[in-house]
Amino acid sequence: MTTTPDLEIRSTALALPPAFTGRLVGGACDAFTEARSLAEHQGADAAGTLVLTERAGVLDLAVVLAPEEPLVSARRAFLAAMTALADAVGAHGPPEMPLTFGWPDVLVFDGARLGGGRLGWPAHCPEESTPDWLVFSAMLLLSKGATGDPGLTPGSTALDEEGFPADIRFPLVESFARNLIRTFSLWTEDGFDGIAARYLAHLPTPPGVPVHIDRAGDVILGQSERWPLARLLREPAWLDPETGTVRL
Repeated sequence: MTTTPDLEIRSTALALPPAFTGRLVGGACDAFTEARSLAEHQGADAAGTLVLTERAGVLDLAVVLAPEEPLVSARRAFLAAMTALADAVGAHGPPEMPLTFGWPDVLVFDGARLGGGRLGWPAHCPEESTPDWLVFSAMLLLSKGATGDPGLTPGSTALDEEGFPADIRFPLVESFARNLIRTFSLWTEDGFDGIAARYLAHLPTPPGVPVHIDRAGDVILGQSERWPLARLLREPAWLDPETGTVRL
């Protein structure tokens, strides 16, 4: 696989499913930007590339996807990937701890923001055309280090605060990749309804109100209330623009 000239990557020791090619990015790079650059240069040929950064204090990964349907419905891949991320975190964390979503992109662990996901797509792709690629990226706080005393930043949490193993980075990424393959396989075999139900199981909604996810990935509550997906994906709610990492 060729790479862009300014993208310094090397293979990893990640144990990934055959569909993936792992790449480790050093320095202060962020996985979303690097994976998107790779996709813009290589298009569908970059599909399956999973980029993992070495940034301190965060687990920062991104994967290039090859959608097979129009952009308007392909964005539901974001919800599928968030479900896979939640399954991976839940499998490695302390048992019976609540893990929920803040619509649509925030991952909340035991009532505090742990991180979130984001989605990129070609800038000029029409809604009813199939994009050459999508990029799903996720970032979780591994540790707040010296910058985030838990008592001073109660709105967020980190994996080390919640009792996760110190060497969780690779196992969690490997688990995410396996769950992502399984989730997309279920989507292909049984349609999106099952994936929607799994995502909604983590999403707090008003009790007693019927809720479903439509073709565009929007959450529909009752007969008229709509929570949009595409517009909110343009500015991740969990991302601190000053630090480039999860809001503390």
